[in-house]
Amino acid sequence: MDYPEIVPQAEWLAARKALLAREKALTRLRDELAAERRQLPMVEIDKPYIFAGPKGPVPLRDLFEGRRQLIVYHFVFDPSWEEGSRQCAHFADNVAGILVHLAARNTSFAVVSRAPIEKIEAFKRRMEWRFSWVSSIGTEFNEDFAVTIDAVGAEGSEDHNYQRAATLYRAAKIWFPKGELPGLSVFLRDGRRVFHTYSTYQRGLDLFFNTYNLLDVTPLGRQEKHGRMHAWIRYHDRYERSVPIRHQLFT
Repeated sequence: MDYPEIVPQAEWLAARKALLAREKALTRLRDELAAERRQLPMVEIDKPYIFAGPKGPVPLRDLFEGRRQLIVYHFVFDPSWEEGSRQCAHFADNVAGILVHLAARNTSFAVVSRAPIEKIEAFKRRMEWRFSWVSSIGTEFNEDFAVTIDAVGAEGSEDHNYQRAATLYRAAKIWFPKGELPGLSVFLRDGRRVFHTYSTYQRGLDLFFNTYNLLDVTPLGRQEKHGRMHAWIRYHDRYERSVPIRHQLFT
């Protein structure tokens, strides 16, 4: 394994200051993008989406829980599966502990999947998550937000990440042409009116993974091989007991 070069403190400090200048530039650009994102135009939701919840039907408006803003994570959970995707479980773990802080900013968080609510509830109990999670099965919600695709048939959306799904699949060979895909969508409520303000997919979701943000400041980084970005991810109750791995820089 290639480690960083070992240098005197003064040389490290000079390199760190040079990198800091680039980090600050990125921070300023990120702030500019966030401000521009907040000014995106919005679209009023005119479909009466009714989800299946553990206690019965749940209109989209109810997911706001009385708050002004709603963040929805499109969790990959095919109706035929018994558990949701590992990658989406990783995402859920990264946000499960911050719900109280979102609520303090008038923002609710909810998860939507196409799996039946009975399977969702069983998996949610196993993972010990407390956020709202509803089933969109029987609605057009997943298709309308391009997270259930069918680029080779007549069911589901043919678009994903603002491009034709079939084109993405042929070009990158990392998306499949039919099935469930992850995403995140944002909504704003004004009285009884609900508006869609933002959605992001694929690498746009990286920003919300604190695991990645922390690993990205370490010398070894995410330790992923090209083309297998999520291969190491496990359900949090399926990791083997962590044993320290001892390496020597010198022999």
